[in-house]
Amino acid sequence: MTIRTLLAATLVAASLGGALMGAPASAEDAHATPQPPRQKWSYAGVFGSFDQGQLQRGFQVYKEVCSACHSMKLVAFRNLAEAGGPGYSAAQVKALAATYQVKDGPNDSGEMFERPGRPADRFPPPFPNDQAAAAANGGKAPPDFSVLAKARTYERGFPWFVLDALPFTGYSEQGVDYIHALLTGYEEPPQGTEVPDGGHYNKYYPGHIIAMPNPISDGQVSYPKGDDGQPVVPETVDQYSKDVAAFMAWAAEPHMMARKALGLRVILFLIVLAGLLYYVKKRVWADVGGETHGLQPELHKTF
Repeated sequence: MTIRTLLAATLVAASLGGALMGAPASAEDAHATPQPPRQKWSYAGVFGSFDQGQLQRGFQVYKEVCSACHSMKLVAFRNLAEAGGPGYSAAQVKALAATYQVKDGPNDSGEMFERPGRPADRFPPPFPNDQAAAAANGGKAPPDFSVLAKARTYERGFPWFVLDALPFTGYSEQGVDYIHALLTGYEEPPQGTEVPDGGHYNKYYPGHIIAMPNPISDGQVSYPKGDDGQPVVPETVDQYSKDVAAFMAWAAEPHMMARKALGLRVILFLIVLAGLLYYVKKRVWADVGGETHGLQPELHKTF
């Protein structure tokens, strides 16, 4: 057998092997969950910051659509007026809180009662407990929105997970990418896919079958209008999803902007400190070492 014949046989065997191994993988990929598309977020990166307009629109979507099922137990009304957030005034927050009824007590008679909300109160949940929430939603309680943007994520694979960990090129917005993809991923199931009663097909949800029905549609939420009478941004599912995902990112970390500012100051301080330490070290050891002025000059003699 010549070398040419041997090489040809090897190539044929490799091709057949790849074809045989590729068939099951392709069948598996057909049912695999696609990776959420990466979105552009104003607050991504070291120098990013929240868009107040987007946060206000996202809060509007949460209040008018999501709050009917999803709680936000860790966020207080007063957080809406803090620096780095949606930018509401103290008066606006006070008026907003008063529209909610908050359970308080016990009173002098030992009974619980309801009162108008205050800025220091946290958003009251839509259901009294998880059991009631599950009973009203097909047996499964909707998740709390407080830190959902941090809790939901996905693996971006190599080499992206390495780059995501770097300080200046890092990317930590996988959670909001997933939320946006989930809200825009409702579609008709592929042919041959069975959807059980009470389930809905979503191409970005693991397993594709999700209990939550499609919560939002185009034109469902009326956004503020500009001088021309048109909405400042499109009133579409894609835009609603981006806005509420950004609001959830802020809710999960309301003091993100303060943390980034502090981190930059710390980095600058460490850079200056490193330079000062290097200068001090050079000054302290200036008369020590060198080719002819070491502690043992005789070791540096030339013979």
